[in-house]
Amino acid sequence: MRATRRLTATTTSLTLAVAGLIIGTGSTAHAASCSQEYLPLPDPSCQPGAYNPDVTQDTIDSTICVSGWTATVRPPTSYTNPLKVKQIAEYGYSDTSKADYEEDHLVPLELGGAPRDPENLWPEPHYGDETSYTKDSVENKLKKAVCNGTVSLDDARSAIATDWTTALSSLGLG
Repeated sequence: MRATRRLTATTTSLTLAVAGLIIGTGSTAHAASCSQEYLPLPDPSCQPGAYNPDVTQDTIDSTICVSGWTATVRPPTSYTNPLKVKQIAEYGYSDTSKADYEEDHLVPLELGGAPRDPENLWPEPHYGDETSYTKDSVENKLKKAVCNGTVSLDDARSAIATDWTTALSSLGLG
């Protein structure tokens, strides 16, 4: 009887420890459920976007508005390619060819997006009606508007993180 109680207590402890591990590493369990239903946008529960703390409205003239600045913060492909592979699996894409996706920043580096934060990076398909190539032109127009003072940095970031396909029109730029 005593051995049975000890075994039950051990089993219960092990079960609770595993449950705690699953809950404690929620981002792993959570990320495995990234949904494609938001395409051409990322799943906002997986990639809500993230900001580079060095980029603020007060620092744009020495950061994002300096030609070539994004090259100084862009992560290398040795970082983004393994992340791309992992996130392609998390999204459950049937096409697993890395060449068919851009590991893209939801809040672009051009607007002070966090360079290496997985909450700001996602495998954006090159296929579909609205693609990573389309998003690039939106990013460039928003950066220009921020740097010429037409739009605030916070408004541009919010608009693109909410829905890059409507960001320009929501800000009266297109």
